[in-house]
Amino acid sequence: MSVTTAADELANMETREASPAHFLIKIESFSLLEKCGIDKYETREFSAGEYKWKLIIYPNGDDDKAKDCNDYISVHVAVANTSSLPANWEVNAVFSIFLFNQISANYLSSLGMTRRFLGMKSEWGISKFISKKILLDPSNGYLVNDSCVFGAEVFIIKSETVTECLYLKNVDIPYKRDWKIPNFSLQGHVWQSEQFTAGDQKWKISLYPKGNGEAAGRGVSIYLYYVGSERVKASYTIQIKNQVSDEHKNQIRTGRWFSASNDNWGWGTFMEIATINDPEKGFIVNDSCLLDIEISVLAVAKQ
Repeated sequence: MSVTTAADELANMETREASPAHFLIKIESFSLLEKCGIDKYETREFSAGEYKWKLIIYPNGDDDKAKDCNDYISVHVAVANTSSLPANWEVNAVFSIFLFNQISANYLSSLGMTRRFLGMKSEWGISKFISKKILLDPSNGYLVNDSCVFGAEVFIIKSETVTECLYLKNVDIPYKRDWKIPNFSLQGHVWQSEQFTAGDQKWKISLYPKGNGEAAGRGVSIYLYYVGSERVKASYTIQIKNQVSDEHKNQIRTGRWFSASNDNWGWGTFMEIATINDPEKGFIVNDSCLLDIEISVLAVAKQ
């Protein structure tokens, strides 16, 4: 038959020198609690964060029959004066419970517990904080001259969480759109399409007949722009049609993420300026260019 020692029982606790940051209570004549009929003691309020709290001590356990804690001291932390809080209040907090060792002059401490306090559950704690056997043995240092000291720390977790929901789309048929760009030779620095909707998102295309950036003077530049605030993943194919043969010029982008801060993907040199302007190539006929797009929205990440 194995024997459980104090060291075994307290293996999941830790010790530290520093006092609890928020509350201490000394109980004198601890043995008289039962005689005085005190099965539950609620301390005075203390402040932590923007809230009031209290420590609740159950000298004979907290009546949690499932945990069979009658032979233990139960200690809870509770939000105080909840009637003064707004409707649907909620507090997320990390709390620790302490017991002073009067021999070693340090504190036994529960590991920090993260809990959500709200109207339906304003009290959280540890049903088996310490057994009566260990507490009542003076050699352990927790009860000396029938006095003991409990403490608590409560740290608020301020909600600054950014939430996001990722919607994945099963796309079988891509969205298709085409434009005829007339007077191609007379276009200025850039031609822009009107906004169009694909996958419930807004887009537009910019075409630079004489190139853009490093491609200026060498290649036709084409970019797909996303017009929105969410993050969108899309695959797309852009085509400049050959109007005299089936040798169209296609460029494909797969699985690109667009966002407000990264709103475009494309090609600095979609095709050579000399190629598109060569009348024998068939890309410009009657000074008009035919531009097509196929686009599939694969995913949308919303806040």
